Amino acid sequence: MRLTDFWERMERQLGPAYADSWARDYVIDGLGGRTVHQALQAGEDTKVVWRAVCDALRLPPSER
Repeated sequence: MRLTDFWERMERQLGPAYADSWARDYVIDGLGGRTVHQALQAGEDTKVVWRAVCDALRLPPSER
């Protein structure tokens, strides 16, 4: 998944104004206790990060 696709999905789920804030502040256990931004900056694959976001937000399979 391209990074632009990742952020489009984030904005679709959380809204353009909140997606970045949530990604900076919300710590996700599935990312080793890191935020989305920390995981991406560490080089984590966007698909792995997206799956962790889906789990954290409890998104239905159709949104994954």
